[in-house]
Amino acid sequence: MSSCKRRLCFLSFLSLLSSLCDCHPHVSRMVGARAASNQTARKVSHIAEEVAGYTDVAKQIIDLAVYGAAQNRSYRRLADFTDTVGNRVSGSQNLEMAIKYMYKAMTQDGLDVHLEPVKIPHWMRGKESAEMISPRVKKLAILGLGSSVGTPPEGIESEVLVVQSFEELKKRSSEAVGKIVVFNQPFVSYGLTVAYRAFGASEAAKVGAVATLIRSITPFSINSPHTGWQDYQDGVKQIPTACITVEDAELMWRMAQRGQKIVVRLTMEAKTLPDADSFNTVAEIKGWQHPEQVVLLSGHLDSWDVGQGAMDDGGGAMISWEALSLIKDLGLRPRRTLRTVLWTGEEQGGVGAQQYFNLHKVNLSNFDLVMESDLGTFTPVALQFTGSDSARKVMEEVVQLLAPINTTKLEAHGEGTDISPWMQAGVPAASLHVADSRYFWFHHSEGDTMTVQNPQDMNLCSALWAVVAYVVADLEKMLDR
Repeated sequence: MSSCKRRLCFLSFLSLLSSLCDCHPHVSRMVGARAASNQTARKVSHIAEEVAGYTDVAKQIIDLAVYGAAQNRSYRRLADFTDTVGNRVSGSQNLEMAIKYMYKAMTQDGLDVHLEPVKIPHWMRGKESAEMISPRVKKLAILGLGSSVGTPPEGIESEVLVVQSFEELKKRSSEAVGKIVVFNQPFVSYGLTVAYRAFGASEAAKVGAVATLIRSITPFSINSPHTGWQDYQDGVKQIPTACITVEDAELMWRMAQRGQKIVVRLTMEAKTLPDADSFNTVAEIKGWQHPEQVVLLSGHLDSWDVGQGAMDDGGGAMISWEALSLIKDLGLRPRRTLRTVLWTGEEQGGVGAQQYFNLHKVNLSNFDLVMESDLGTFTPVALQFTGSDSARKVMEEVVQLLAPINTTKLEAHGEGTDISPWMQAGVPAASLHVADSRYFWFHHSEGDTMTVQNPQDMNLCSALWAVVAYVVADLEKMLDR
């Protein structure tokens, strides 16, 4: 066939195709959709190929953290830190000491470290006690709840009303006047049951109660009370509130079911002082190409004033430091800046983190990924992620690099009090999912100590944290919003 005839045939074909598309719009859409699908496939293939290029680097990070010179380092760092400083409640001298300790330690590690000032709540527990004096004498183990007011110096002695839900309290509201309300709510999940700790005092005050004692928010107890923050509602009288143990809550419930009169004496010196000066502690490895763009790793440095705060959240803070150490030790420097932030005032509702967000949100578009570890550093199970569909496809490839430690699962819904403002603003976010079935056994209690921690688990968490942060920070493009 001559070139002229071939050209004529080709032009005729184009004319026919054009007429088909004009007459049948669905044909045009099919052609366009197929092209878009092919483009998406090519993009996914390119991403997979780019991420797969980090296989060797990921293995180096994992080997160093799990088997090499850095093995057990995050655990040792946590032990040294918590044994030296102890617990670190908002506004305390211990928290101040903890910030100075970490600033010095991370600076000596060769990282670029600075402090960013914030204001945080300053609540003091003071001396506290509770005793059942009828139908028999028994000392009750208690922990006052954060932001609670104290009792008069002589304490409060009153009859007890035991209920198992807010609904029961409303039905029996006439019985609550002048009494100490004991909530013996069953543990369903932390997310659901914590409402009793948070709002129990105000709900009881609305019906005339003089104080509340709340069953600790835990599925397991060895007569161990668990503290935490509580919120008074505006316009409602503020009454003293504390957590008691599961055992004592159930004891008083059984007594009440028998019709026995229960009387308790409660004494609390709790008070709130003016907000205290504090700092978010920031350490960085500057990016070589886009230093203004940031992948942020984090845990919180403050804790409650019981135990050592090793699990909540010393472990999260240490693996966020350790991730930078691993990358530095291997001589790696990503395109974007890796920034570890150790938050202050998390236990009071993410106070330090909110102020950090307010200060840095002007650069929102430069935050590539925000990460938080605050549910323990037990055996890692998966990475949790919140972001766009295209960003999720990237992260699905990134977690495949974690095959050597068997954590290639990407789950929905990154979470964390401190990174929630960024998530709400649309920044991609990730959190660490660990085998946390024991987490709430020790949470906010005297049981949160180094004994809970396992060095091998912390090695694995550190490796995961470092691989994800480094690879995302070094990819050609930022994650899509």
